Amino acid sequence: MKAVSIAARSLAPSKPHHAQWLITRKCNYSCAGCNVWKEQDERELPASEIIKGMDILKKLGVAELVISGGNPLLRDDIDEIIDYSSKLFLTTVCDNGSMAVKKIDCLRKVDFVAISIDSLDKAKNDAIKTVPGAWKEAMQAVETLHKEGVNVSVTPTISQKNLYEIPDLTDYFTQKGIPVWYCLYSYDIEEEKDALFRIGKENKEFVITDKEAMVNLCNSLITKKKRNSRIFITKKLLKAIRSYYGQDKREWKCQALSNFLVIDPLGRIGGCHSHSLAGSIFDLPQKWKSQEFDNLREGYRACTKCNYLCYAFYSLEGTPYGHISLAVDQWKNAKLFFK
Repeated sequence: MKAVSIAARSLAPSKPHHAQWLITRKCNYSCAGCNVWKEQDERELPASEIIKGMDILKKLGVAELVISGGNPLLRDDIDEIIDYSSKLFLTTVCDNGSMAVKKIDCLRKVDFVAISIDSLDKAKNDAIKTVPGAWKEAMQAVETLHKEGVNVSVTPTISQKNLYEIPDLTDYFTQKGIPVWYCLYSYDIEEEKDALFRIGKENKEFVITDKEAMVNLCNSLITKKKRNSRIFITKKLLKAIRSYYGQDKREWKCQALSNFLVIDPLGRIGGCHSHSLAGSIFDLPQKWKSQEFDNLREGYRACTKCNYLCYAFYSLEGTPYGHISLAVDQWKNAKLFFK
């Protein structure tokens, strides 16, 4: 019944099919390319209010929910949140690898656990995370969850630091039957004074300067995808990123607050994180079809300030037609997507 409900929502037009809820600002890591840990905040909605918010998201048409932070698994009430979300949405929970094994029982209910590993080089990965032992713990988490039948994936953030080793990292995990999907190092180029939240400032060590290598990486992944169904990035997105780096051409218009939205730990919403907050999740039923939101959408579509891969993906693929294309692209993995 969950699969049928999600499919119906995914094919409904003019709906925000994807939401990312950063349910906490608390984090136990201090990754060099991230700003979240520098602005930790104890304030967050209790599970009871998050559950009310999830009901609203479902009624609005959201089919996929990414639960992130900070590290969402640090919350004492995460079991209750995951239990409810897993009944309503295609649910992904993000972790840096430090908490997943401790929370494995509740994670059995989700559709995916995304573990961040940026390199097969232990020293390099630990330097990026700035936590000694982070690599070992994350690798053990992936191995344990995989053996226990939990749908675990590895999510490297592509940057100049690891650009040349992404093909090897991809092969290493996918050959073990573990999917890989990707983030792309990005930072908040310009933010409004009342921006929803901040992710990071420019770190020159991570900014991709070898654009030719990035183009070659896109070509490599496009080729690999022909025989490797565990590479979870679409050909359409890879071609768009290739054009972005190879031709300085942006092939997508941001569909924030149309195809997707983000929610912060206090339940405040925005189309994306770096623009002004658009209200509360509890205002969504009244505001979704309002002139106010239409004006915000127009501004988002004109914005070219970021290349966050998740925003690009849902701008390109977050329509009913895009979901059909995704179903075709990932038909071999159909059994992975629903618990």
